[in-house]
Amino acid sequence: MKFMKTLATGVAIAVGLSGAALAADKVKVGFVYVGPVGDGGWTYEHNQGRLAVEAELGDAVETIYQESVPEGADAEAVLTQMALGGADLIFTTSFGYMDPTLAVAAKFPNVKFEHATGFKRSDNVSTYSARFYEGRAVQGLIAGRMTKTNKIGYIGSFPIPEVIRGINSAYIHAKKVNPDVEFSVIWAYTWFDPAKEADAATALIETGHDVILQHTDSTAPQAAAEKVGNIITFGQASDMAEYGPLPRVSSIIDNWAPYYIARTKAVIDGTWASTDTWDGIGAGMVGIGDISSAVPADVRAEAEALRDSIASGAYQPFTGPVNKQDGSVWLAAGETADDGTLAGMGFYVEGLTGEIPN
Repeated sequence: MKFMKTLATGVAIAVGLSGAALAADKVKVGFVYVGPVGDGGWTYEHNQGRLAVEAELGDAVETIYQESVPEGADAEAVLTQMALGGADLIFTTSFGYMDPTLAVAAKFPNVKFEHATGFKRSDNVSTYSARFYEGRAVQGLIAGRMTKTNKIGYIGSFPIPEVIRGINSAYIHAKKVNPDVEFSVIWAYTWFDPAKEADAATALIETGHDVILQHTDSTAPQAAAEKVGNIITFGQASDMAEYGPLPRVSSIIDNWAPYYIARTKAVIDGTWASTDTWDGIGAGMVGIGDISSAVPADVRAEAEALRDSIASGAYQPFTGPVNKQDGSVWLAAGETADDGTLAGMGFYVEGLTGEIPN
């Protein structure tokens, strides 16, 4: 009996060790979100990417996440806890996490970090983003064609290059099809605050803007427009199709899943290296949501043609002639913007009014 008891104990220990080894073999992937996973926009799509990692890689991975993490010191604390908790790979999904990501990565050189929309890298920090401005070009075309008041409103989050690029791209392409359009930008100074976003949308509607674009994360502007009627909006980051066919007539959809799967696989197979990724419509990282029945057939066809020419590389949204707001030449006729200038864009193009806040 003593022998059998010893044997049973040995088997139990072996099974326990085997289970521990299997658990240790799993790659643990963390995600840090600036908003709630149910925001219907930016964070929702990042979380869909996380779920796609689980679906694709199954028992090879374990994913964890923290939602509604403020940018700054709080983010550094969350990242540190994830690293201490055994995360092998951590995705930080907002611009304001850039410096906290670098700071924590320096303390955990064996952990891989991926920062969305930033520009600072190190041996264990990669950066990635999408060319959202390509989608803004398509939205601008639709907006310019469909406005009846010629007043288009834009709700901006923070005055960073990513947001400024989108405003400029939308304006350029609205102006191309409708020289009479005017843009008004309201800065919300938040990524996700439904009350502020709704207030901004309402203020624009009350001042005669019948088309509203947004670079904020909730569906609140859609809801505010729906209450009024005869207002056109566009889904941001996610399809927001529940507000179609009006006010939401199309959308920009961020498709992070292929990237998250590929980078997690790279950690699993040992090929991960620090890199910078900036993909757009052609690569599938930026999608154009279904153009609704509220859009006239000729406008839909024009928008789809623009989408397809951007996807193929035949057309670049920032193609001259384009001047800066002060009238100085930025791009000569036929000249296209280089990625370095786009990445650091801190100016409005000619025709936009108002100043970019510091």
